[in-house]
Parts: sequence; structure tokens; C-alpha cells
Amino acid sequence: MEYLGCVSIGYLIGAFNPAYILSKLKGFDIRQRGSGNAGASNALIVFGKLVGVICALLDIAKTCLAIWLTGAIFPGLPFSFVLTGSSCILGHIFPFYMRFRGGKGLACLGGMILMFDWRVFLIMLAVEAVIVLVTGYLCFVPMSASVIFSVTYGIMRRDLIGAAILLAVAAVILFRHKENIKRIRAGIEARFSYLWNKEKEIERLKKNSEK
Repeated sequence: MEYLGCVSIGYLIGAFNPAYILSKLKGFDIRQRGSGNAGASNALIVFGKLVGVICALLDIAKTCLAIWLTGAIFPGLPFSFVLTGSSCILGHIFPFYMRFRGGKGLACLGGMILMFDWRVFLIMLAVEAVIVLVTGYLCFVPMSASVIFSVTYGIMRRDLIGAAILLAVAAVILFRHKENIKRIRAGIEARFSYLWNKEKEIERLKKNSEK
């Protein structure tokens, strides 16, 4: 029952999707605009940088809240951290009230890493920044970070079961980004430079989509 409580709390809090809720308040579904994703990255595209950052911070905060809450309710429970964090990410990706089509879990993963160890968070943030600068695509961040964190957790905690659970979640995150990989191959995936060179990037995407 305690493990079920961790999973339920994590999932329900994770299912709270600020980008989607904001778009519905504005009279549309964010999944029908921009990249089609109900997450902070698409909120940035659709609403602008400020709203995108706010949505990302809220997604990070909800994961931190869920992990803190189950830690307080079930102190000392083995796998509480892994189950709650993983369920929060899956709740964000597969929210029941959105017909299980939510975001892609990057900010929630960031919140989980932050609650694990802030030093690991900063190191991984630096590593992922390099990956973005080298590849030019933000979508490689959650794909690589989910795998790296799973391995890091397993080594630091010496917890093979927990690492296996995290790798299962990483597999889900990788699967959710299959369309991004297809768009990269087709040349129609927005690059990170969209943030400061919007017009040029839109022009590039338009030309490639017409080929």
C-alpha cells in the first residue's frame, strides 16, 4: 500500500500540466500548435520564452514536491524516491485527462535529478549544455540525460533494482522522442538556435518541408 501511495501521488502530481492548462485557458490545445508537445519546450514556442521558462520551473517543482511529499509520508521507505519520481515523469507523459498524450518529461526528469543530488544536477546540466551546443537539438537532452542518470543512480546508490526502474522510464522517454528523430532526419526539427534566431530557423524549416 505504501508503494501504491508513492506511485499514485507521483502520477497524479505529474499529470498536472501547466502548458496544457494555460493553453486551454487561452481557448486552444497546445498539442495542436508548435511542435505538438504538451510541455515547457512547446510552451516556449507557442507562448514565448517567459512562459516557457515558467512552465519548465513548474514541472521541475511538481516533481520535487511529489518526492518530498512521499518522503515525508513514508519516511525510510525503500524505492520511494525512484517510484515517486518515475511515476511523476510518467504522469507528465501519460496524463489520464489528456487521453494519455502529455509532454516528454525533460523538466520532470530535471526535478528528480535535483532532488537526488544538486551537485549531480549541476554536473549533468553542464554536460547536457555541451550536448545541445554540439548537436544543435534540445531533444537529445532528455534522451541522453535519462540514460546517464539511470546509470549514475545505480552506481552511487548501488541499487540495481532502482536503476532498472529508471532505465525503463528512460526507454519510455526515448520512445516518446522517435518523431523528433524522424524530423531531424528530414531536416524539419527546430534547432536550439530557434531561441535567438527565430526568423532564420523558421525559414530553414519551411524550405526543408517543401522539399
